[in-house]
Amino acid sequence: MITVVLVEPENSGNIGAVARSMQNFDLDKLLLISPKAEHLNDEAFCRARHAKIVLQKAKVKDYSYFIEDRGKSIRNDFSIIFGTTSVLGSDYNLPRLPIPPEKLAENIPSKKNVAIVFGRESKGLSNKEISVCDLIVTISSSTKYSAMNLSHAASIIFYELYKKQGEEMIDKHIELATRKEREVILDKIDVVLERMDFSTPEKRDTQRLVWKNLISKGFLTKREAYALIGFLRKLDK
Repeated sequence: MITVVLVEPENSGNIGAVARSMQNFDLDKLLLISPKAEHLNDEAFCRARHAKIVLQKAKVKDYSYFIEDRGKSIRNDFSIIFGTTSVLGSDYNLPRLPIPPEKLAENIPSKKNVAIVFGRESKGLSNKEISVCDLIVTISSSTKYSAMNLSHAASIIFYELYKKQGEEMIDKHIELATRKEREVILDKIDVVLERMDFSTPEKRDTQRLVWKNLISKGFLTKREAYALIGFLRKLDK
């Protein structure tokens, strides 16, 4: 069970945009820590679009809930806490040594309460706040401008999680061609190439290699593969 945590978010629109992204990737638990902006106003609802329910169900906690380690606190409510940052550490700043989003997706334990924490739009999470987290996640971005908009960063991380755990992907009904089907296509192309005139055998071999590369790189769907096989059969006739 994944909960998205925003620490002192400063902009209603960003809160709404994060909610929208959550809905895109089947996340519905939002926790706001001492928000500095409204999450139930027109700006937030406008940016959330069809994810207003995420905002309406969001929980709000005081800052003490996040930073304390005794009693009712985030550390006691979640089995593992992932923090996010664009400010990387060094050998002398161990708390900020991060993992990439794809590693986060691989390390999300099933059937556990998990929190993914995002910091303020202006300055992110402090070292003290990062120390609350068990692991830190960062998105690879340009050194010229590494800090991303809150909702954009959240979307990338949610997408990586969904690739690993999503159950209702919009493209799940699309099947890719199997190796056998790709081999049938290449066999049909071979038949056609054998009937063509080439100035040297090497040029025919080059054509074979080019077509093999094209078919492999193309990530053909099953439907595309059958259509291509049908076309090559007609061409052969």
